[in-house]
Amino acid sequence: MRLDKYLKVSRLIKRRTVANEACGGGRVLINGREAKASAQVKEGDILTVFFGNKEVKVEVLSVQETVRKEAAAEMYRYV
Repeated sequence: MRLDKYLKVSRLIKRRTVANEACGGGRVLINGREAKASAQVKEGDILTVFFGNKEVKVEVLSVQETVRKEAAAEMYRYV
């Protein structure tokens, strides 16, 4: 799954366009490397997202195309 779509589906970022801008601005890392919005996300990857002066680091537990709002938090685990 594309990185920007994963960020939106997992609800780490609310909108896909915002996720796209974050990736384009170098504020999203996959396994310690800067990633484009089109980068593929797979289970076991470590995502780091920078929100201003706050850093959120999560491990990808599952990759699903669609998820109910209540189950979105089960797609990742904070590291």
